[in-house]
Amino acid sequence: MSALLTLENVGKTFTVDKKPVVAVEDVTLSIAENEFVSIVGSSGCGKSTLLNIVGGLEEASTGTVRIGGQPVTGPGRDRGFVFQGYSLFEWQTVAGNIRFALEKSRLSRAEKDERVAHFVNAVGLRGFENAHPGQLSGGMRQRVAIARALVYRPQILLMDEPFGALDAQTRGMMQELLLRVWEDHKVTVLFVTHDVDEAVFLADRVVVLASRPGRIKREIRVPLARPRDYDIVADPDFAAIKREILADIREETLKTMPAPLPAA
Repeated sequence: MSALLTLENVGKTFTVDKKPVVAVEDVTLSIAENEFVSIVGSSGCGKSTLLNIVGGLEEASTGTVRIGGQPVTGPGRDRGFVFQGYSLFEWQTVAGNIRFALEKSRLSRAEKDERVAHFVNAVGLRGFENAHPGQLSGGMRQRVAIARALVYRPQILLMDEPFGALDAQTRGMMQELLLRVWEDHKVTVLFVTHDVDEAVFLADRVVVLASRPGRIKREIRVPLARPRDYDIVADPDFAAIKREILADIREETLKTMPAPLPAA
């Protein structure tokens, strides 16, 4: 598979109290068309910063990001973004929130209606088209956010802890829903999460970031068959991959911990 998204020596430095703080350093990564890649790492390692750079929401201090060979210079309709917060318009209906993403589209009204109806159905919200966000559960609100991000058919879906605020049961259901939608629509996904089970269950490949500054510590392929359902978490291969990733994250987390105090 050819690379759709490439990061070459990407770095990001912030200024905090007039001092430079390197958040991300020398990240080089290629992601193929239709590939699902999860990013994990200890808290504060630069996962979200890296995603924001790919999304064009932040500018890299060093290096380049390219999509289809073209440099990323800002946000674009080739990328859809789903955040942990639902970012929905409370005064709009489910259909209205999804349709908003097509506001500047050249599609006809009938084509927009057809596209919205398709994605309402794709995320399992048929019958709730006229409901408002305040009438929906957290999982249903996030389904709306996913449909809105996909309705204009971006090449890449960027997801930053999208299920982090959900309870465990709803989170598992949303993960399975996301895989079904991804398998049907074949969009490239870059997915940030703290949940190692989630990362392994969803991804073709898991990228582990080192602690600050965020660098790629390891890339681990997930050779588990697709389509997947949640029973796969009991597979010995799943457990082995999870242990490997957890060991990497623990090693990096320990580097950030203060030294123990000497005995009195």
